[in-house]
Amino acid sequence: MLKVVKVRIYPTEQQKISLAQAFGTTRWVWNHFLALTNQTYKETGKGIAKYDMIKQLPKLKKQEETEWLKQTYSQSLQSVCLNLSRAFVNFFEKRAKYPRFKSRHGRQSLIYPQNVKLYSLPSLLLVVFSI
Repeated sequence: MLKVVKVRIYPTEQQKISLAQAFGTTRWVWNHFLALTNQTYKETGKGIAKYDMIKQLPKLKKQEETEWLKQTYSQSLQSVCLNLSRAFVNFFEKRAKYPRFKSRHGRQSLIYPQNVKLYSLPSLLLVVFSI
């Protein structure tokens, strides 16, 4: 059974900065792999498998111009690749529209699949991410 907990958090200023950086990083990874998939499809007629995207993440982190990817939790970046792959599956099975590039405007989301602890105080719910 899968357990999901959705919480509303009230981050401090430092936490807001960290979350904004994580949102930007995951958005960049989505847009990068969407563009790469589009380009690969035009050239070869085939897309990129989700595990091939995940395998490219360490290479991107080692490049000098994208070493800032190291600051974001690795499983969050991997979940972006899995979500993009699922978006393409849904499109080809006619359950959704073609995946679109993400913008910094509007709703932002981020997945932390592991290492999250919840602390509940009398009037406050505190979420701690172990990174």
